[in-house]
Amino acid sequence: METVWWVFKQLYEKGLVYRGVKVMPFSTACNTPLSNFESHQNYKDVQDPSVIVSFPLLEDENVSLIAWTTTPWTLPSNLALCVNAEFQYVKVKGECKALFPGKALKGKKYKPIFPYFAECGESGAFQVVTDNYVREEEGTGVVHQAPYFGADDYRVCMEYKIIQRDQVPICPVDASGCFTSEVVDFAGQYVKDADKHIIKFLKETGRMVNASSFKHNYPFCWRSDTPLIYKAVPSWFVRVEHMVEKLLANNGKCYWVPEFVGEKRFGNWLRDARDWAISRNRYWGTPIPLWVSDDFEEVVCVGSIAELEALTGHKVTDLHRESIDSLTIPSRCGKGVLRRISEVFDCWFESGSMPYAQAHYPFENRKEFEDTFPADFIAEGIDQTRGWFYTLLVLSTALFGKPPFKNVIVNGLVLASDGQKMSKRKKNYPDPGLIVKSYGADALRLYLINSPVVRAENLRFKEEGVRDVLKDVFLPWYNAYRFLVQNVQRLHQEQDVAFQYNENTVKQSDNIMDKWVQSFTQSLIQFFRAEMDAYRLYTVVPRLVKFVDMLTNWYVRTNRRRLKGESGTEDCLWALETLFSVLFSMCRLMAPFTPFITEMMYQNLRRLIDPASVEEKEAGSIHYLMLPQVRESLIDKRIESAVCQMQSVIELGRVIRDRKTLPVKYPLKEVVVIHQDAEALKDIQSLQKYILEELNVRELTMSTDKDKYGIRLRAEPDHMVLGKRLKGAFKAITASIKELSSEQLEAFQKTGSITVDGHELHEEDLRLMYTFDQSSGSATQYEAHSDSQVLVLLDVSPDQSMMDEGVAREVINRIQKLRKKGHLVPSDEITVHYRCKPAGEYLESVIQAHTEFILATTKAPLMPYPVPKTASVIVEETTQLKGSDLEFTIVKRGSAPQGPLNGPACAYVNLKVKVNSKEQALLGNTLSVTSSGSAPSPALATDTILCPYVNLQLCNSRPSECLTGEVGTLLLVNPLGHNALDSSGLLLEATRLFGLRGRRLRLYLDQELSQELPADASVNSLNTKTLFVRVLPTTAEA
Repeated sequence: METVWWVFKQLYEKGLVYRGVKVMPFSTACNTPLSNFESHQNYKDVQDPSVIVSFPLLEDENVSLIAWTTTPWTLPSNLALCVNAEFQYVKVKGECKALFPGKALKGKKYKPIFPYFAECGESGAFQVVTDNYVREEEGTGVVHQAPYFGADDYRVCMEYKIIQRDQVPICPVDASGCFTSEVVDFAGQYVKDADKHIIKFLKETGRMVNASSFKHNYPFCWRSDTPLIYKAVPSWFVRVEHMVEKLLANNGKCYWVPEFVGEKRFGNWLRDARDWAISRNRYWGTPIPLWVSDDFEEVVCVGSIAELEALTGHKVTDLHRESIDSLTIPSRCGKGVLRRISEVFDCWFESGSMPYAQAHYPFENRKEFEDTFPADFIAEGIDQTRGWFYTLLVLSTALFGKPPFKNVIVNGLVLASDGQKMSKRKKNYPDPGLIVKSYGADALRLYLINSPVVRAENLRFKEEGVRDVLKDVFLPWYNAYRFLVQNVQRLHQEQDVAFQYNENTVKQSDNIMDKWVQSFTQSLIQFFRAEMDAYRLYTVVPRLVKFVDMLTNWYVRTNRRRLKGESGTEDCLWALETLFSVLFSMCRLMAPFTPFITEMMYQNLRRLIDPASVEEKEAGSIHYLMLPQVRESLIDKRIESAVCQMQSVIELGRVIRDRKTLPVKYPLKEVVVIHQDAEALKDIQSLQKYILEELNVRELTMSTDKDKYGIRLRAEPDHMVLGKRLKGAFKAITASIKELSSEQLEAFQKTGSITVDGHELHEEDLRLMYTFDQSSGSATQYEAHSDSQVLVLLDVSPDQSMMDEGVAREVINRIQKLRKKGHLVPSDEITVHYRCKPAGEYLESVIQAHTEFILATTKAPLMPYPVPKTASVIVEETTQLKGSDLEFTIVKRGSAPQGPLNGPACAYVNLKVKVNSKEQALLGNTLSVTSSGSAPSPALATDTILCPYVNLQLCNSRPSECLTGEVGTLLLVNPLGHNALDSSGLLLEATRLFGLRGRRLRLYLDQELSQELPADASVNSLNTKTLFVRVLPTTAEA
């Protein structure tokens, strides 16, 4: 508060503070004026009365001027009428009309509506004046003037000396918005409520010409949500208008993100800056440090506590009103004592003083402040262009002549889904706590920072948007991470190879997709660092989200066989090292945006890092790590371009499959790629195996000659777009579009525009399709699709053997989905049993013929029913395929039973604390372990665990959530003998112990699973025993 006083005194001593009367936005609910920028914070569409009122001229009462207003309550304070001297006005009498310029009306006197201020006519009131602020877009061209209720009215009436600066204001409205006793007929009425009574009066006196309602945008108080009025009030001001050029110059030294906010929105606001009313009529707030005489002739401005103590002779420890309002300063001019004015500072004055007040400058921390001012960057919402950004700049320019910040990041506003402001009263937004609980804080963060908000645009918040981030970004990303961990575990389990990543010693892979994803990652890091240095968050996050798609849907998808070890251990290690490197880099890049999921992944990934390669001293959290440096040696733009070409071919092929309803599971004979650039064809050829696998085709053919396949382009108009635009000409131009040649349309593909019958058409106006010359024989064999660079043909002719293979792939798909429903991981040893109903049909013959093919993919034996009675069933399902019922049962592959457990299944240590030979409980105490000269006494080998416990053995499943081990130990009570588990608690803890949350379990007393644990079993009876855990099968309906 003391610094705020210091700031104000600097302005006062520079002559920038003055007291005046000014028409300002006024909150009748808060009884206080608002600054201009506060009044712009809460506009609403409202219905107000719209009246046209007559003003008879004194020279001829048969002639009246008519004026329009939406504030009838201001008519009792009318003192003049204003017209535009340049406009043409019309005088109407019956059918006769006469035109004349507005300047001809200047000076004409008229009869006032109300008699309340008739004496003002002697000083020039109730005459016609001119000003160019009168517009012809709305109203009658005649504006009634109530100078103490409108800024332009006040200015115009001052110019014509209808009012004087030092006169008593003609302002018959009190601070609550009610008429005072001067307005006899409406005294005590709230002005908005009085509108209807004033309208009634106008009708009764014959002055009403027309009455209706008018919908317009009107300012409301941002605190009380009540309509504002404009009202003249005495106030203290800071001069701003004289330093507009300095403000614009300092604004030009700041770097704005996005740039348009600083240039347009903020720049335009600065150009129209008005003197700033800084006083508020409230109790709470920083008191304005002005002590004045009763006539305001003598004024003392105080700038510090020490100065106030010296002037008043009292010790001051608190600057709030209740502590200083009673203090007086002796007058130096013989005016008795000076008392503090009643007003407090506008809170925006305090906000604008923040850089100095936070450091208690200049009373403390002078060097620290001067070393860090201006701030490197600030960030706030776009509404602060008229708030905090503005007040910071005004005070900094007035005090130091420089901007208060170097960089400013502006975000848009988060609105409700209907586009309105979020409101506790309307409850038009979902509960943020439930959003975080349902989808996670990271999903909410990423939704917001990947939205128009970071481009300083508004966002209509929708819960489904957060859900889509979880579904489209986090789940694929997590699945890639989980796939890595599963295959690292598989490698260790099957081949006893311990995966340890060391960036310094890792060998460079010669696989093109490994090189591509490494290059793509390093290009991303390069882009990330450059854009973040420029504070452009809105370009970075979309690229990071796109990278998740590139990683999961392209790298992992096309290399899943390598990652599973199907191409040998060395190639598997290359793929795993590449995936680890990319995931690790991605976690470090994403950590500032999604701190929780990246930390969770990092805590697991760090176990796979060779400790010798860790450079950071603090590596306990991903948030301790620096951003990765760009490894430019790994960037290969040629490979990135080649993979981009491959992706285009695959995506075009998928479009053709979708168009012909041919699922990728069903193989096709041939894909033909036509490209005019032979180098591009070489790039595509180098990635042939990925194209064949992703499109599930047998052969890839490359060509530069589309005529060989009899292909031509044809065009169809977009009826909705062109029909709306061309209207009557649409029918004629449609025929011309259909006559366009293939060569013309190829040129259109390249340029994006074409002229047809004098109309320029663009990409959104036409739909291009490929057709085949019927004489070429390609029409029935191929289907075509292209982008602006490459043309893809797919051989879609049917083939029975390929259809059969497609059905076998459908079977594989059903098995893999069922494994997922059973919460199984690739390393789980299982057997799949199947049965087709009715037996002997097409589906069963396909499965029998493709048993080896199915086994090669699922890595699980495929056996016909029946399922052995002793088998541990994990999950079962019945589904429909090719007209048959297909039953699956997945069982655990047999394993040798584990012997009985003696003692706890896990290692343990008992800890007893003795102080002065007495055992102490640790609850609420601090345990300190120190070394001493004497050796500790030896532990007793016969000690047993101090708490009752039970062993758990998992029988028919494997642990999930990256946990290992099928046996564990649970304490039945805590060491103090409290919080004992019951049978339901045992089940809950068992699901956590084995990572089986969401699965249903049963506990048994015997390994044969014949004696289920009773629900009322005593905890004491279970001590030291072993319980056997059976996971119930998940039954899923197709």
